[in-house]
Formats: sequence, structure tokens, C-alpha cells
Amino acid sequence: MPEFLNLLPPDAAKAKFLQAIPGDRITASETVATAEAYDRTLREAIAAPHPLPPFDRSTVDGFALRAKDTFGASPSLPAYLKVVGEVEMGKPAQQELAAEQAIVVHTGGMIPPGSDAVVMLEDTQFTREDEVEVLRAVAVGENILQAGEDVKSGDAVFRVGQRLRAQEIGGLMAFGVTQVQVARRPRVGILSTGDEVVPPSATPQHGQVRDVNSYTLSSLVLRAGGEPVRRGIVSDRRQDLLQASEQAQREDDALVITAGSSVSARDITADVIASLGSPGVLVHGVSIKPGKPTILAVADGVPMIGLPGNPVSALVSAGLFLVPLIQQLLGSERMASDSSISAKLSVNVASKAGREDYLPVCLSETPAGLVAEPVYGRSNLIFTLVRADGLVRIPAASTGLAAGTSVEVRLF
Repeated sequence: MPEFLNLLPPDAAKAKFLQAIPGDRITASETVATAEAYDRTLREAIAAPHPLPPFDRSTVDGFALRAKDTFGASPSLPAYLKVVGEVEMGKPAQQELAAEQAIVVHTGGMIPPGSDAVVMLEDTQFTREDEVEVLRAVAVGENILQAGEDVKSGDAVFRVGQRLRAQEIGGLMAFGVTQVQVARRPRVGILSTGDEVVPPSATPQHGQVRDVNSYTLSSLVLRAGGEPVRRGIVSDRRQDLLQASEQAQREDDALVITAGSSVSARDITADVIASLGSPGVLVHGVSIKPGKPTILAVADGVPMIGLPGNPVSALVSAGLFLVPLIQQLLGSERMASDSSISAKLSVNVASKAGREDYLPVCLSETPAGLVAEPVYGRSNLIFTLVRADGLVRIPAASTGLAAGTSVEVRLF
């Protein structure tokens, strides 16, 4: 059987692939309601139209006053101030404070003119209806949130390419920005191939398996910010795969084909992709396990990925190459990597030098800390990943990792 002639390291393969994608493949912009823009990629820079907070505000319930009027105050020698009013919530503070006076303020309320500090309610007590004892000294600015302390007017607060998290949505709403320009979600066509593959709704006959990859990859595409387009199951006939691929090439921003990426007689994915346009297949074979037979290509501007048919291999390889592709099409500045956590290996793990291994692990808390336990299983067994919490990357230069080694677990 033919062998892969040139296995590239994954970082070199990814760089070669992404650099070959034309810059004009970045998706267009669209305007959406800010309330519905969570996890979208911003396509406009936004400056603060006004300061935040827009006015000096109290951070506690208490009394606004002049800090110098509390100098030396203590429980045994309190300062006595005349209470001359109250700042109502949601209304401007108009009454100006004079010497040895105090005004009642509430958390979030506006600081009245003439005052420069707020004493907490707990540090005071009323002596009469219009007089309060201050039991400790306060400093200038104490318990006051200054206007513009969070953001100054004109500050650049949102960048092109920024991914909108919950806090960014809140920040936009604080400025009254109810609509934003974001990147259109790139359409990612997903084709499953194989005469033995049937839809999940079907009852497989002997020799048949249900389609898993279309759905695992669709979920990965959604998480990365794309729009999955499941284009069904294609037979092992070259003409059928070519016809389905040509349709996806016309209608989608990228194409992923699962199975048929290896080098046996029935593996036709590389041949079909090569016929769809230049430059064609850029990488056929990556020095990783699982996922060695991965294909990376660009055909007439459309990026294409051929993944192994085994579900574990397909999902691991897609995490390495499909997710960064989607980020590039979005023009996102966020690094295309999963969150990770440190843990210690529970057992010795062997590896082959010259390739990167990705080992599924499950995590458990022990008295000694977080432990990563390998989940062993073949690459065609999806429950190998179902039982796992993440992946441990074993570097290509390593022949294995010893028990107790601290590793980074890339969380699913």
C-alpha cells in the first residue's frame, strides 16, 4: 500500500494552510442587535461616547461630606455634622455642601457638589434628627467612584476582531450601543463519505455504521463561531464526491470531508480536492496521532480539509486545523485554542518520537491535587472522547511522559 511521503509537523502544516488562504476570503460584515451578539466577532472599532461612570457616585450607603471635617474623628472623639438633606436615587444632586455639613447618599447615588468623600453608615450614628456623629476619619475620595474612573470619553474600548463575551455585551449596553457590526458566520460545508455510513436515524445493517462525524464537527464549527452546513453522506464513487464537493465549493466558505483521506485504493478525497482548483492539496499527512492522514488544501480560494473517518481522529485533527481556519475567516484576533488546566499524569505514558501525540484524559481531584488519567481507546471509538475531559499534547521530541509529570490539559 502507498505510504505518506512527507509528514509535516502540525504547526508547519497549519501555517502553510492558513497562509495560502486569500485575504478576501474573510467573511463580510452584518449588523445585529447587541443583545444577540454574544460570541460574535466585532467588525467595527468603538470609542467611548461619554465617560463611565458619567458622574461621581457613592459606592456605599452613608453620608457625603468634606473629608477635612472628619479629621481626627474616632469613637471616643466623634465629629458632629449637620444633616442638610438627601440625594434621591436617579436624580441629580443639586444641593451644595458647606462646611461641617453632611448629606445622606445611597449606593450608586450622585455625589453632591462641595463634598469629596463618603463615610459609611456603619461608621456613624444619629444624635438628633438633623445631626450625625462621624466615628472615624475618611480620606479625600474615599467611597467615591469618580466620573470616568472606568472609561474616559473618547477611549478606544472595542477593537476590530474582538470576540464579544458577556462583559463586552454589558459594556456596549452601558454606552447605549444596541446594534453592532459583526463578522458573518462562515458557512462550513461538511461531507461524510463511505458506503457503510448511514444517518443516525437509520437502523444500521451488518457492516454499516451511523454517521457520527457530521454532528461532532457541526458542534465544533458552532463553538468556533461558524455555521455548519451538513451536506449529507456521499458514496465512495468519485463522481458522487466530486459533484457534492463542487456544490459546497460554490455555496460555502469552507469544506470539510470526512473519511477517504488516507492512501488506500478507496481513499479518493485527495484526488477529488486536487481536481477542484489551484493550488490544490498543500498538505497530505501530518505527524500527529491520531489524525495522521489529514489533508489541507485550497481550491480556487476555498479552503478545504480532508479528515480521517475515525471519529476520534477527525475531532482531534479538526480542533488543530478547522478551528483556526474559522477564526481566520472571521478575522478574529482571538487565539484558536481551547482553555487548558494543569494536572499531573497518573501513570507513565509511552509515545513515539517524531510525532505529536494527543492523549485523551479524564480529570479527578485528589489530596495531592488535580490528576489526569489516560482514557485509552482506538480512534474509531467515539466514547474514548465522551469519557475524557480533555487532551494532553505529548511533544514530538518526547518518547513519553512519566507519572507525576505536570501537563497542560486542553479542555473540551
